[in-house]
Amino acid sequence: MDVCWQYPTPIGPLWITETDAAITAVSLHEPGCIFERRETEGLQTAYRQLTEYFAGERREFALPLCPKGTAFQQKVWQALQTIPYGETRSYRQVAEAIGHPKAYRAVGGANHKNPIMIVIPCHRVIGADGRLTGYASGLGVKEQLLQLEHRE
Repeated sequence: MDVCWQYPTPIGPLWITETDAAITAVSLHEPGCIFERRETEGLQTAYRQLTEYFAGERREFALPLCPKGTAFQQKVWQALQTIPYGETRSYRQVAEAIGHPKAYRAVGGANHKNPIMIVIPCHRVIGADGRLTGYASGLGVKEQLLQLEHRE
């Protein structure tokens, strides 16, 4: 059974969704699909880890993930998970890392479709010139997350 629950965070209420004990979404937007709204142990674990992240106590997540997307999107999302906490990569660097050096625009599209924000850190991908560019949850949220990761 697909379940979701909303939790308060410093960037606004986050919806966490789980299917078969794996996290399928973390979003600032309420899921558009029909889900049972109840809290589970898996959702509580995800929220606890996100709370630790926001407190600066967690740099990596240890959660079962099951994002739904195309094979290309999956490849991009896997690459995003290798970007270390506090570091950034350009869209071109991610494209090169997955073996498609000219697919940087497609990498941007996959980032936009990332269903598991923060845990799959698409906020760590920036423009080649170092500027913040597109973020599905808004550039203000992207900037907050990057600032959080750079505080010491």
